[in-house]
Amino acid sequence: MAKSRRNTADSYTLRARKEGYPARSVYKLEEIQKQFAIIKKGDTVLDVGAAPGSWTLFTNNVLLKGVGKIVAVDLNPLSINPIPHTVISYVGDAFGNEIRPKLIEHGPYDAIISDAAPLTTGNRGVDTARSEHLAEQVILLGAEHLKTGGNLVVKLFQGGGEQELMKQLRTLFTRAKIVKPKACRDDSFEVYLVGVGRKEGEQV
Repeated sequence: MAKSRRNTADSYTLRARKEGYPARSVYKLEEIQKQFAIIKKGDTVLDVGAAPGSWTLFTNNVLLKGVGKIVAVDLNPLSINPIPHTVISYVGDAFGNEIRPKLIEHGPYDAIISDAAPLTTGNRGVDTARSEHLAEQVILLGAEHLKTGGNLVVKLFQGGGEQELMKQLRTLFTRAKIVKPKACRDDSFEVYLVGVGRKEGEQV
């Protein structure tokens, strides 16, 4: 039986292993950061769906340079050992009532980032609908917890709901764009929604 391309380590996977990151997804954030300057040294950052921890680790090591704060939330624990001193990690639902007071306590945030994906079923219609709902929840977190001028990045499975989500982003941010980093696999239907410059007082 032929090997699936997804079971074969590509250059990004090999590079992630070499550089000590849990997953190749780190290079998607790296590309987005180079294009939009989402995070700067000293920022307070919320990472939604943070596990296994590549985006959190890259944010700490490269973007914050150990100065600032990252609140990392996921249903699963981070696969980072040791966890950097800038990282405050919570295991739980970032959209639930239990975590919400903690988000308020550590916020507001200069940036919210999310590489979160729903549990997939193999049914593209179901999977994209779940992804759209997840992305919308992250955008709502942005409306509630971002500072004026703050930025947001969230993953989305393409499936027809992009324009409605972009409409929400344009309401909240001075600049909004859909991007597909080169680090995404060729056969992937994931993209990233980027909002830059949170407008003062606007809600979705």
